[in-house]
Amino acid sequence: MTETRPDGGPAPAAVAPVQVALKGLCPRCGKPTLFASWIRFADRCRDCGLDFSTFNVGDGPAALLILVLGGAIVAAAITLELSVSPPFWVHLLIWIPVTAIAVLGALRVSKAGLLALEYRNKAREYRSEGPR
Repeated sequence: MTETRPDGGPAPAAVAPVQVALKGLCPRCGKPTLFASWIRFADRCRDCGLDFSTFNVGDGPAALLILVLGGAIVAAAITLELSVSPPFWVHLLIWIPVTAIAVLGALRVSKAGLLALEYRNKAREYRSEGPR
């Protein structure tokens, strides 16, 4: 069965998850309508009508970023401390903005990528139908 747009026309082929993640594109039509703000998804695509609220990205991207980016930033801070031994305020001046920028940028990309993979694989939340 072929998907259709709300206006009755056929939906275009799905967009590659990497493109969705990097550019914030709708995974169905490819228009840049995925985000309503920097990291908040829009309710639906303004072009093709795909309902983004049905996807459950959850906390997976945030947990991954805490582990990966947190480890990398701590390693960089320790390396700086052991090689140069700057005053404490230099660490604050460097690592707070670096952490904030890295997390916000990577969170947007990872959330969009996970939504694109859910769309491509037709993944949905498990719902128990009770005993049979």
